Amino acid sequence: MGRVVIVDHPLAQAILTTLRDRNTRQIEFRKGLVRLGRLIGYEIVKSMDVETVEVETPLGVKARGVRIRDLDHVVIVQVLRAAMPLVEGLVKIFANARMGVVSARRVEETHRPGSLDFDVEITYVKVPRIMEDDVLIVADPMLATGSTITSVLSHVLKYGNPKRTLVVSVISTKYGIDRVLSRYPFVEIYTVAIDPEINEKGYIMPGLGDAGDRAFGGS
Repeated sequence: MGRVVIVDHPLAQAILTTLRDRNTRQIEFRKGLVRLGRLIGYEIVKSMDVETVEVETPLGVKARGVRIRDLDHVVIVQVLRAAMPLVEGLVKIFANARMGVVSARRVEETHRPGSLDFDVEITYVKVPRIMEDDVLIVADPMLATGSTITSVLSHVLKYGNPKRTLVVSVISTKYGIDRVLSRYPFVEIYTVAIDPEINEKGYIMPGLGDAGDRAFGGS
């Protein structure tokens, strides 16, 4: 069943504050996205299935512990290019993840003023086969109107039916969340903040600007 998880750890919120600051430079911005990816990964692990195991220590003594089976069944799909640093952080937690990419962009040229519905152009999709015991993570830093994520999910889910489907973002809006869950009610959304507004160009307010441009340069 779908749900929304806000990663409200103080460190995550402090990093987000740095990302929002217009004076944060490109390298520091990119590093911040990596750090947030790692912290969100920790939060996701808390929801994964755990089993009790027993191991033998170097002293020949038995010790009880846990094993997280889902760590071996993770598929991460990044939306190019903005999600690359975020995924770099996720991979630090999910080291065995199978990786996929989708190149997607909102088509600004056909956008109707006042509408929050954008056409989305998908130019490249490379996703591994998704198995029924997989945890699928689709990463894109900004979940604004939901146009991009819903389009990406429609392509990615053609590759199989995972046990869980997660969308990972840094900032979301209620509008975008509602739109995703209305179409894919089983999706779980992990985000660091939910901002109150979307402007006439479809940007989150107060937001942090264009994540791709701020991480990699551009205008």
